Amino acid sequence: MNENEKKQGKLELELPQEVAQGEYANFAIITHSSSDFVLDFARVLPGVPKAQVKSRVLLAPEHAKRLLGALQENIMRYERAFGPIRIPDAQGGGAIAPFDINKGQA
Repeated sequence: MNENEKKQGKLELELPQEVAQGEYANFAIITHSSSDFVLDFARVLPGVPKAQVKSRVLLAPEHAKRLLGALQENIMRYERAFGPIRIPDAQGGGAIAPFDINKGQA
């Protein structure tokens, strides 16, 4: 980062190769204490009774709130470009995950 970029507040990010591929997750569990938010991302598969956490992110409460705002803003942009994101009604019997994990068969 050169001196001009430092003055403008630009941040250079490094994306290591082992992280660049990402991890697919279709299930998240969020817990918190007075000082931290813990986001566990897992992959639930049909017929598999156990989900494995693939990634854990720890956030200070202030960063969790910033993340919430950033997600809201990006979801609004997405829906303007591609239309509303539909979520199955959990009360109407629809599964929250893309499949019903209670009825899977091996």
